[in-house]
Amino acid sequence: MDHTQSDAQKYSPQAEEVNDCPVEQVRLTVPTTDDPTLPCLTFRTWFLGIISCGVLAFLNQFFGYRQNALSVSSVIAQIVVLPVGKMMAASLPTKQFGIRGTRWSFSLNPGPFNMKEHVLITILANAGSSSVYAVGIITIVKAFYHTEIHPLAAMLLTQSTQLLGFGWAGLFRKFLVDSPYMWWPSSLVQVSLFRALHEEEKRPKGGLSRVQFFTIVLISSFAYYVVPNYLFQSITALSFVCWIWKDSFKAQQIGSGLKGFGIGSFGLDWATIAGFLGSPLATPGFAMVNMLVGYVIIFYMVVPLSYWNNWYGARRFPMYSFKTYHGDGTIYNVSKVLNQTSFSFNQVGYDEYGKVNLSILFVLAYGLSFATLAATVSHVLLFHGRTIWEQTKASINSNFGDVHTRLMKKNYEAVPEWWFHCLLILVIGLALLTCEGFGRQLQLPYWGIMLAIALASIFTLPVGVIVATTNQGVGLNVITELIIGYLYPGRPLANVVFKTYGDKSMWQALQFLNDFKLGHYMKIPPKSMFIVQLVGTIIASTIYFATSWWLLTTVEFICDPHKLPVGSPWTCPGDDVFYNASIIWGLVGPQRMFGNLGLYSKMNYFFLFGILAPVPFWFLSRRYPEWKWVRLVNIPILINCPGPPVKAVNYNMWFSVGMFFNFVVYKRFKSWWARHNYILSAGLDAGVAFMAILCYLMLQNKNINGPEWWGLEVDDHCPLANCPSVPGIQVPGCPTIQ
Repeated sequence: MDHTQSDAQKYSPQAEEVNDCPVEQVRLTVPTTDDPTLPCLTFRTWFLGIISCGVLAFLNQFFGYRQNALSVSSVIAQIVVLPVGKMMAASLPTKQFGIRGTRWSFSLNPGPFNMKEHVLITILANAGSSSVYAVGIITIVKAFYHTEIHPLAAMLLTQSTQLLGFGWAGLFRKFLVDSPYMWWPSSLVQVSLFRALHEEEKRPKGGLSRVQFFTIVLISSFAYYVVPNYLFQSITALSFVCWIWKDSFKAQQIGSGLKGFGIGSFGLDWATIAGFLGSPLATPGFAMVNMLVGYVIIFYMVVPLSYWNNWYGARRFPMYSFKTYHGDGTIYNVSKVLNQTSFSFNQVGYDEYGKVNLSILFVLAYGLSFATLAATVSHVLLFHGRTIWEQTKASINSNFGDVHTRLMKKNYEAVPEWWFHCLLILVIGLALLTCEGFGRQLQLPYWGIMLAIALASIFTLPVGVIVATTNQGVGLNVITELIIGYLYPGRPLANVVFKTYGDKSMWQALQFLNDFKLGHYMKIPPKSMFIVQLVGTIIASTIYFATSWWLLTTVEFICDPHKLPVGSPWTCPGDDVFYNASIIWGLVGPQRMFGNLGLYSKMNYFFLFGILAPVPFWFLSRRYPEWKWVRLVNIPILINCPGPPVKAVNYNMWFSVGMFFNFVVYKRFKSWWARHNYILSAGLDAGVAFMAILCYLMLQNKNINGPEWWGLEVDDHCPLANCPSVPGIQVPGCPTIQ
C-alpha cells in the first residue's frame, strides 16, 4: 500500500539530499538518468505529432456524436508512430537546411528516432485525444435548442476554454510537478510503455522482454475484443439474478449491473472495467480502498435505505437514472417551461406543469458532489497545508525536489513565468470578447467570466493534489452550475458557458500539468513541452470545432432520435445529458431544485458534512501517529462515488481487478509488477481501441452489425429494474403495479 501522504507529512527542504523519489511506484518505474544531447523538436516530431493530433481530434469528435461513443486515446498514436519514426530515420536525408535570412538551420533526419521525440509526439497526440467540452455548447444550441450561434463566436469559445488552463498550470507547476510527492500515477503507465518500446533489455531466461509482453497483450486484447464489441455485446454486463427471477421488480433491481445494485453482476470486457473509471492498474491501492469503502456505504446502504423508504417519492422513478421526471413518473417535458422566443424560463408554464423530480441516486449524486468539493478543500488544507507551505518556502530558495527535479534544473532552462502570464491575459481577453461580443449570444456577462476564472484558480491546486496522488479527480461542474444558477437564473446558455470556463479550464490545467509531469519523468526540456502543448491545443480545438460544425450542418436531424432514420447512429447520448443539465441548472435553476422553491433543499447540508468529514481523521492522525492507516483515509475520494454515468457492473469489475493487482500481485510478485503492470494496462487499452476502430470502419460504418440474437443487445436483460415500483404509475414499456 502506498504511503505517499504519510511521507508528505515529513517533508522538509532537506529532501534535496534524497537520491531517489520517495514514492516507491516511481522508484520502480522511472529511470534516474538523462541524456541532454538528444534532439527533441525535430522535423519528425512536428510532422508525426501534428498528424497524430489532427487524426485523433477528428476521430474523437466524429465518434462522440454516435450512439456507441468511442474514445480513441493517444496510446494508439504512441504505438503507431514508433515504426514510422524509425522508417523516417532510416530513409530521410541528413542534410542541413538553412533558413534564409537567419542563422537557423534544421535537418529532416538529425539521427536515430529517440525517446524524447516520441514523448513529444505523444503529447501532441494527447491534445487531440482530450475532449473539447465547449463543443457541447455548440451542439445543444444548434441541435437541441434549434437556434443559431455565430461561427466565430463558437470558434473563440472553443479556443479560449481550452487555452485558459495554461495560466493555472503555470501558477501551480512548482507544487504539482516539481514536488516529488505529486507523482501523477497515470503518467507511470506512459513511462513504462516508452521504456518498453525504446530501451534495449536482456530477455530473462525462459521469459519475455517487455516489448514481447506488450505485443502479446496487445494482440490478445485486439483479438478478444471482437466478441464484446461485435458478436456478443451482452457480455459487457452479465446479470444472472435477473434471469433467474424474471418477474420480480426487487430481484431485478438488486441484480442488474446496468440499472440496479449489480449483486452478482460481472462483465467480461476490458472496456467495462476501464471505460469510465480509467485503468484500475494505474490507481494506487490506498485510493482504491477509499473508493471501495465509500461505494459500499453509499451504494449498498444509503441508496437502498432511501429508495425503499420512498424518500422524495423515489419509487415512482427508476432507481438508477440520470434523467428529469414529472411527478407522475414520466420524463419531464422541457418545452412546457421554456420560452422559445426569449430563450428563457417560462414561469407560467412551470406553475401549471409542476416541479422537476429526480431519481434518488441522482439526488444523492448531487448531494455527494456538494460534499466532495467541500471535503477537497478541507482535506488538502488539513493534510497537505503544511507540506504546501514548506514547498512554497523551499521553492523560493530553489532548494527542494528529488533526483528528477534536480536533473531537470541542472540540464534544462525552465519556462519563464511571463510566458504563462501573457498567455493568461490574452485568453481572458478572448473570453470576454466571446461572451460580450456577437450580440451576447452566449448570455454570460463579463462578471460571470471573471467569477468562473476565480473559481478555477482557487480549486486547481487542491483538486490537483488529489489527482496527482490518487489518480482520481473532483469536478467543479455542479458547484459552478449552482453558483451561476443562483446569480443569473433562467438562462441555460449562460449556465453551461460559466460551467465550461470554471470547471473545464481547471481540468485543462490538470491535463497540462500531467503532461508536464510526464515530461519531467522523461527529462524533456520544459520549453519544448510548453510549445508542443500550446500548438497541440490550438490544432486540436480547431479540428474538434470544424468536425462538429460539419456534422451539425450536414447530418439531418442529428441528435434527434425521434426524427432520425431507423438505425441511424447520430443520437448524441453525451450531449443529451449536457442538454438536460442546462435545463436543470440554467433554465429551471437551483433555487427551484435545491433551494427553498425546490424539492431537494436538504441536500445543501452535504456542504457542511464535506467540510467536517476530514477533521476526525486529521485529529486521529495527529493524536495517534502510529496509526498509519488513518493518514490514508481520503474523504474526497471516499465519498466521490458512485456517480453518472458509471454503473454497478463497472464498479464491480474495476474493484475486482484493481484490488487483485494492487494488493495480491504488488505484494507477492513485486518484481513482476514493476516490470509488467503498467505495460499490461497500456496493451489492454490499445488492443480494445484498435479493434473498435477496425470494427467500425470495416463493418458498423456500413450498417453490417453482428448476428441478430439475444446476446447482441448492449443490455443486461433486466427490463423491470428501470421501472417504478409503486402502484398506479404508468410508464411506457413497464407493467403497471395494481
